[in-house]
Amino acid sequence: MSTGSRVRIVVAIVALVFGALTIVSGGRALFGDEAARAAVGAAVPFVLWFNFGAGFAYVAAGFGLLMRSRWSAWLSALIATATVLVFLAFGIHVASGGAYEMRTVIAMAFRSLVWIAIAFFAWRMADLGARDRTST
Repeated sequence: MSTGSRVRIVVAIVALVFGALTIVSGGRALFGDEAARAAVGAAVPFVLWFNFGAGFAYVAAGFGLLMRSRWSAWLSALIATATVLVFLAFGIHVASGGAYEMRTVIAMAFRSLVWIAIAFFAWRMADLGARDRTST
């Protein structure tokens, strides 16, 4: 197994685990009992719903990366772009005086960086795969 294949598998597993954890935590915050919803604090609803829905896209991208599907690069780029845009909208919410939790700032920064990195990797692997096919 080449180093690139090992890295691809690790990145895919990161996306899958990140997605599963996002679905579970978002589901708990959105659909859990009163105590679970209270534990979220001053959650921003559009961020919470976006992250929950995005968790399913994370899982799909992870499977696509495992299968070496070229669409996983597009999906990863879409996830990264949408995450950054929601983070910007969240920033506008905060700047407008909206209630928020500091952990949301940290989580959205982390999500943005992770998906930018995954998208970069996915595009790089898709590009290398295209070059490999044209050189044979």
